[in-house]
Amino acid sequence: MEDFIINVGKVEEWQMINDIPSLDETFQRARRVLVGGGTVVLQRDQRSGESWKVGEYTNLDEFDTYRKNVYKYLKE
Repeated sequence: MEDFIINVGKVEEWQMINDIPSLDETFQRARRVLVGGGTVVLQRDQRSGESWKVGEYTNLDEFDTYRKNVYKYLKE
């Protein structure tokens, strides 16, 4: 199974504008990849086109901790 790449810049943008549906969709897709045996990669993209990996998750427990940290400060 292919890796699922999460663009950290987009996650931060969605946090700032409180776009919970986009976050929910991204995290649900990432969860399905993990359940299927894949890896979730956190990636930061630069305007120059460069990107680098800032983290990765291969199990649900670690990923759920990341997800909870993202949602921690959002308005409900």
